Amino acid sequence: MNVLKSIGSVFSKEAMLSQVQLKRLSEHKYNAQDYSLCDEVVMNKFWDWVVSLYPLWLAPNLITVIGIVLNIAAISLLCCYSPDSKEKVSAPCWMFLLCAVSLFVHQTLDATDGKQARRTGCSSPLGELLDHGCDSVSQTFVSLQICISMQLGDYPGIAVTVCWACVILFYCAHWQTYVSGVLKFGRYKSCIFLTLLCS
Repeated sequence: MNVLKSIGSVFSKEAMLSQVQLKRLSEHKYNAQDYSLCDEVVMNKFWDWVVSLYPLWLAPNLITVIGIVLNIAAISLLCCYSPDSKEKVSAPCWMFLLCAVSLFVHQTLDATDGKQARRTGCSSPLGELLDHGCDSVSQTFVSLQICISMQLGDYPGIAVTVCWACVILFYCAHWQTYVSGVLKFGRYKSCIFLTLLCS
């Protein structure tokens, strides 16, 4: 009965946003500072080209959802081949290549959903929330892909450390955004190195 009571409290009137919170949400403006070397030199040109291929009717939130679905599919297939991450020949080589490609495609979709939103005039705080919510779930899947690819099932302490490190770094980046009002990326972006690691 306590579980039902807890679930019910989520939908209670007290759990809803106040008028002040709704006003702040409607006034929210996304502010990011990205000075990463790879983005400046290569990736922004590539992402602009990818966005130019999108039809104008393609919703940015759909791009976000497609990205998370790709990651869910990749980790699901990888878990089917290696549920405990201990086998010496855990999955065929094409599976690891698929994971690397799905990560690259996910990162491309993640980078272009906001560009598509600005292109079509559909930018919204809700879209940003969906994007960062999917990113938070996706980074967990990516850390699991890394653990399975490295066969860390025999080393659960290292596997847990890898997963927690990813979660904590993601949380800290968004906590800094909450405090400063700006999402800052470093000169050397971690997601690029993550792609190289998964390759």
